[in-house]
Amino acid sequence: MSTFIALLFWFASAVIILGLAFKIRQYWVTPAPLKIPTTPAPTTRTGVIYRMAKEVVVFESLFKSNKWIWVFGWMFHISLALVLARHLRYFQEQPWFWVNIIQPFGKYAAFTMVIGLLGLLARRFVVARVRYISAPSDYLMLIMLVFIGISGLMMQLVVRPDIIAIKEYFLSWMGFSIGDLTFSTPLIIHLLLVALLMIVFPFSKLLHAPGIFFSPTRNQVDNPREKRHLSKWAAALETDNNKD
Repeated sequence: MSTFIALLFWFASAVIILGLAFKIRQYWVTPAPLKIPTTPAPTTRTGVIYRMAKEVVVFESLFKSNKWIWVFGWMFHISLALVLARHLRYFQEQPWFWVNIIQPFGKYAAFTMVIGLLGLLARRFVVARVRYISAPSDYLMLIMLVFIGISGLMMQLVVRPDIIAIKEYFLSWMGFSIGDLTFSTPLIIHLLLVALLMIVFPFSKLLHAPGIFFSPTRNQVDNPREKRHLSKWAAALETDNNKD
């Protein structure tokens, strides 16, 4: 099992890194032929950065549109960020000072992460218009995240694994060496689901994480009168036409 988990995580790491690199490059080179920022939009690049920061950190547009969905969505995302930051200690010989500081916060964030996910999952069933547009993958993705959170909580509250052994295992794994690890049922479930999440991430709706930075409705400056907007392909076509 130690060998299988190591091989699985090497494969999952390659998939998520290469998959994200491919999708980000695709987003980067996709032209935006029209100026389509959602109004009211900032008229300066600094304003765009500020708007994007509010969207990423506090989900401003979701807050304005639906408060109760915002509560569960923001709760889940912030809790997930804390939980992921807390897990950095397993991949560092000497964790950064702030990783040590957030350990208790990350521990309790696991509870709020699961609560937020259950709220978002309930929304898929309860709200008719959301249920109508929900695909099976939408439910499965949320259920997978819920079980990742629950299995992590079980290792906190029920079957506590050897934290030192897990850290030594993943430090060896980062050095392309396979160590030995004693597995429990919650740990196996947790690691298998995390690896599965890494594999499906570049091919799922979870790509909204990097995709938001490439959304023309959010990253464009609202200055169509001051400056003519031309995508690269349109500018090249115009140049060729002028030559002719």
